[in-house]
Amino acid sequence: MRNVVRWVAALGLGLAGVATAQESALWLHPMCQKLDIPYNGPFEQLSDGTLLVIDRNVLRKSADGGKTWEAVSGEIASGLDINYGGHPGQFLQTRNGTIVVVYLDMANYVFSWNDEKGEPNPECRLELWALRSTDGGKTWSDRQQLLPGYNADFMGLIQLDSGRLVATVEHLDPKLCRWVVMSFVSDDEGTTWQHGNIIDLGGRGHHDGAVEPCVAPLSDGRLLMFIRTGLGQFWYAYSDDNGRYWRTIRPSGIDASSAPGWVERLASGRLVFVWNRSKPEGAEKPTSFWHGQAHEVPAPGHREELSLAFSNDDGQTWTDPVVLMREPNGQLAYPYVLERAPGELWVTTRYTFLPGGKPAPPVKVRLFEKDFVTTGE
Repeated sequence: MRNVVRWVAALGLGLAGVATAQESALWLHPMCQKLDIPYNGPFEQLSDGTLLVIDRNVLRKSADGGKTWEAVSGEIASGLDINYGGHPGQFLQTRNGTIVVVYLDMANYVFSWNDEKGEPNPECRLELWALRSTDGGKTWSDRQQLLPGYNADFMGLIQLDSGRLVATVEHLDPKLCRWVVMSFVSDDEGTTWQHGNIIDLGGRGHHDGAVEPCVAPLSDGRLLMFIRTGLGQFWYAYSDDNGRYWRTIRPSGIDASSAPGWVERLASGRLVFVWNRSKPEGAEKPTSFWHGQAHEVPAPGHREELSLAFSNDDGQTWTDPVVLMREPNGQLAYPYVLERAPGELWVTTRYTFLPGGKPAPPVKVRLFEKDFVTTGE
């Protein structure tokens, strides 16, 4: 979400804790290798291995695996700032070469919540926009507002085999006083967009409801949306019409804190999922909760560990979670995953905090699928 101070207060850390933050005690899984690159994603990988990244609002490329970068564009659009914490935007290059960006307009960002009424104030605003480039980022066109009002982080922007673009996003409903999710689809490379049905899971609060969706294609042609909730687990939503409508919605069984995850379909056909579980490894039950103005009922708030699991059956079952990294009393959250080469995964964090709530640099690691799964899993 957008408001870091409010998040710190909601978990009971307090501003005094921010001022007296301790040093990092970061632990990495021994199969993780540190990545020496200046950016933490999102990236777009081209067929020749070139990487693209949006640095605030400038498109850059790297031909040496992310070590050095050169600018491709000038400033793309006022308000575009993909480097802002969390996931305020996603982009991709289509198979026809069009670069499409869906993003939050940070130039007009106003978060305002009425604690007395438990609802957003009228001035609460963070609009969702889209634009595109057909000449490799030199010029940009078709800038359009997809959603007015207040919206926040989202993890889903993919292109299907049909060429359709699907973006899964969230929206703060001012009447419901909670978050809902939906999708936008484009069949003309981002020139026009249509949105589908709203998914509403109930709740009330500035972090409650159906939140921060990510999406992956399934082997049978359907799409699977992973929805963050405050209910101790992710929820699934399925689309059988290429992402426009989502009519099958159910609990996933993946235990989770009130925090987003990242899903990716790999070259092997497996799904990989990276997220914050509801409780520390080895604990019998959650040890921290988020309540008050954030959630109507207490929601697990554990973000000290980032875990990984794989699925061979389109998310019906998952391998046992493995902790990739741990920051005791801190936060490792808002993950991003890139399959750099078949079986080689780059995993980064986009919200990283030391004990006491002090902001820290993102954690960036490389790992290999074969080190975490065996044949047949």
